[in-house]
Amino acid sequence: MKQVMIITGSDSDLPVMKEAAAVLEEFGVEYEMTISSAHRSPDRTEELVKDANFSGVKVIIAGAGMAAHLAGVIASRFTLPVIGVPLQSGVLGGVDALLSTMQMPPGIPVATVAINGAKNAGILAVQILATSDKELENKLIAYKKKLAESVEEKALKI
Repeated sequence: MKQVMIITGSDSDLPVMKEAAAVLEEFGVEYEMTISSAHRSPDRTEELVKDANFSGVKVIIAGAGMAAHLAGVIASRFTLPVIGVPLQSGVLGGVDALLSTMQMPPGIPVATVAINGAKNAGILAVQILATSDKELENKLIAYKKKLAESVEEKALKI
């Protein structure tokens, strides 16, 4: 059963958003990835989110550029965690997306990662799921240990 849904506003965002998918695959977390726009296809977006509530999805990762508000719209309709990925685009280089993703009104939180931070969005989704999955938690412990070991190896090369 898919536990994470990745929604991105445009097919041009797929190269970045696939980084979240790669993390989920690495940890063995089932996911679904699709395209929907809060502004160009609001009915589709609402249907996706409404269905997610009943299909076992525990976390939604939403990526959009410019001042698009995909993550916020999703968070207004989905009761479980939403992770926003502001995407680099337009004349402001993603700063507009960052601000629109993180500046949510009280009661509608969106966890926000860095501009183009889809990899961290995937890791955060895994961390959220690991709060109730010991096997996933153990995989995270091993992952973090590998990160530390890679720093040690690099330090030895200096």
